[in-house]
Amino acid sequence: MALNRIIGSIALGSAMIFPMTVAAQAGVLGSDSVACTSGSGPAIRADVSGLKDRTGELKLELYPANDADFLKDDRDLKKEGKFFRRVVAPTPQSGPVSLCIRAPGPGKYALLFTHNRDGKNKFNIWSDGAGFPSNVKLGRTRPKLGMAMISVGTGVTVTDIRAQYLRGLGGFGPLNPSN
Repeated sequence: MALNRIIGSIALGSAMIFPMTVAAQAGVLGSDSVACTSGSGPAIRADVSGLKDRTGELKLELYPANDADFLKDDRDLKKEGKFFRRVVAPTPQSGPVSLCIRAPGPGKYALLFTHNRDGKNKFNIWSDGAGFPSNVKLGRTRPKLGMAMISVGTGVTVTDIRAQYLRGLGGFGPLNPSN
């Protein structure tokens, strides 16, 4: 009888662990999420914190890692035959936020996160948020390539991005700088 309880406890424990793993993987957002949940890479999983609210949509954009192409219009990059990738997902109402974006191969790239709060297809400095892998305070200047650089391996590269929003005369910064 004691053996049956031990076996039952082990089975129950295993059943509890498996759904949590699946649920955690299912929480990865974006059309490229399978690349991150399967570990098939090369891909980037961006774990985002510090969202101002749970409105609008979240976006990851992956650029070539050079000053000339960083933040360049995607239509121009594509016309020039250069790499560009964008993943968009609705902002989840609760829980942790992870987005996934595939990379064309291992190497260095520039990664931009944006929180499009107003639903328009153009960045609105007054309401929208942004962030980069470096998590350096953006301030009032145009983002620099170094803020966005990320090295991608053959698997899934994980990075933490803290969202930043316009905070008065100081420019963009995290809502809670201590986090």
